[in-house]
Amino acid sequence: MKSVSIFAVPANLPESERLQRRHMLARLGLAWLIMMQAMMFAFPGYVRNEYLHSDSLATLDTAIIVMNWINFALAVPVMLYCAAPVWKGLFPNSKQAMIVNMNWPVALGIIVAFIPSAIATVKQSGEVYFESIAMFVAFLLTARYLEFAAQQSAKFNVGVIDPELESVVGRIAQRADRVAFIFVLLQIILAIATAVVWYLYIDVAHAVPVLVSLFVMSCPCAMAMAVPTASSAARAALLNLPHVTPDQRQRILQQTITTANQNLYGSLIWHLLMTPLAMAGIVAPWLAAITMLVSSLAVAWNSYRFYKKFLKEAQVFDSRISTSTVV
Repeated sequence: MKSVSIFAVPANLPESERLQRRHMLARLGLAWLIMMQAMMFAFPGYVRNEYLHSDSLATLDTAIIVMNWINFALAVPVMLYCAAPVWKGLFPNSKQAMIVNMNWPVALGIIVAFIPSAIATVKQSGEVYFESIAMFVAFLLTARYLEFAAQQSAKFNVGVIDPELESVVGRIAQRADRVAFIFVLLQIILAIATAVVWYLYIDVAHAVPVLVSLFVMSCPCAMAMAVPTASSAARAALLNLPHVTPDQRQRILQQTITTANQNLYGSLIWHLLMTPLAMAGIVAPWLAAITMLVSSLAVAWNSYRFYKKFLKEAQVFDSRISTSTVV
């Protein structure tokens, strides 16, 4: 029996879902390509130092101005095309989606990073964050693609539908939505308050990067992935065990709850640990984007580990069946 993966394309996936998946991959691929180019063009700004020789400094400043304009041009398709789902998701039709809308902190983070960067580019003075925008969008789309793939796997790999599993997943999903909503709300308030403190009392120049970092870290991508990936892993485990014993079913249900909780509260703790560092100005916007990606990949890996555990049981079961058939 061919094993069912929690991220692979389901064999019975409708064409409309396949098309949506292709569009997500196109946006994701372009965002990663632009991110790599933007980081390369931002490099002169990283190495700039006042201690350089005056001629070298003048040459480097000229290069930085040119590179900033190139990154400005690269940021436009990232915002208009790659981040299009973010803008469309700001005002969804579903009232429930509005309550737990995760697009607002993402949109605010992008706007807060882009406007000062555009002004600094035109004035040829100040910090720019175009590479951070590209990183943020690329990492965000990566997390959302993994979440989408897991949801498709759980939805269309319908060989086994366990009512008890569906009930468990529904309860955990409601709790995850509440936790994510409270987290996003508090993070946005904290981000604005911290930026005001930096602007008024600490360092005006660092107010914007601190605000951007906190907005980036307020995106609960990993929390949004917590339940879909665990649910998909459970469904795949049931599909890969065609003759599930009552003991195995209970262990899968319990492991689903455990994995979803690990994903949800583990990512929450990670963000809470990183938030004070961002408030202190230690976590730059690009580093905040990386921390977001790390938490999302950790959630995906934890759910995949759950899936692999029961996949091994399925493989052992198949080998026993084959042996008994031969005998």
